[in-house]
Amino acid sequence: MRVVIAPDCFGGTLTAREVAEAVAEGWRRTAPDDELHLRPLADGGPGFVDVLHAALGGTLHTTTVTGPLGAPVEARWLEHDGSAYIESAEACGLHLVPVDERARAAETATTRGVGELVNAAGDARVHTIVVGLGGSGTTDGGAGLRETVRPPTARLVAAADVENPLLGPHGAARTFGPQKGASPEAVARLEARLAAMDELADVRDRPGAGAAGGLGAALMALGAEVASGAGMVRELTRLDEALDHADLAVTGEGSFDWQSLRGKLVTAVASGSAERGVPCVVLAGQVTVGRREAAAAGVQETYAVAEHAGSVERSLADPAGTLADLAARVARHWSHSRQ
Repeated sequence: MRVVIAPDCFGGTLTAREVAEAVAEGWRRTAPDDELHLRPLADGGPGFVDVLHAALGGTLHTTTVTGPLGAPVEARWLEHDGSAYIESAEACGLHLVPVDERARAAETATTRGVGELVNAAGDARVHTIVVGLGGSGTTDGGAGLRETVRPPTARLVAAADVENPLLGPHGAARTFGPQKGASPEAVARLEARLAAMDELADVRDRPGAGAAGGLGAALMALGAEVASGAGMVRELTRLDEALDHADLAVTGEGSFDWQSLRGKLVTAVASGSAERGVPCVVLAGQVTVGRREAAAAGVQETYAVAEHAGSVERSLADPAGTLADLAARVARHWSHSRQ
């Protein structure tokens, strides 16, 4: 049986490659004769540069930029065939904000470093600059980027990991602010601040404007084209070629929730599988998507590591081990060649 293992990272615990390897390790316990194809992926958020570098090659550049709290951080970007690929999380990611500082940083974290990365790529005279969005610790509407970036002569592309608008119940502040440490009062202030940014007025209702705390809107205001980060990675990594010959696709992410259905990687893998009549299953840290919603997205079955391990705490104590154990169990159900 040919199994394509194409997960995103499990945020804060495992990279996409570590997820793929853990799933493969568990799968082989049950079905050692299956042919496994590991395709770790990303949707514009954490892992975007690593995944594309592994698939495309190219040159990794490291640049010292302003981090989300103002201190310098080292951030990488990829140059390949005249294009630059930037991962905004390398400069303003939530992982760069200590947990005990997130409540304060939710209102003050800056995207200035992303603008500095765009400038560095522009200095390299590339013809296209792709900015992967996702995993940010910021909700500044891209103000830091707009204050820093020099108008690039290169074509600018915003590779969004979500389809959320800038404002409203599904916007940057109300949806993602609490995940970044914002209190209800801080969320209200952030929403008001984003609404007052006149320079974003023309783009704030566009899908993806709310990505990375409004960084998507800022890039759109600079003339960026908008693309699905998951769709772009799907194309550049030639995932469809692997799915053409697959009997089963296994994907996953840290939390498979309603946001996963709005432009995240899992839906890109599921739709590609559905186009070919290939069943797709999801292994995630936690699952809150109902069976009907999952089926509508092209997912045949979902499995939660936390449920398998007995609790979230147990799954986090050994994320790779508990994921491998779950994969071994899933293989017993799905593999045609199980022992």
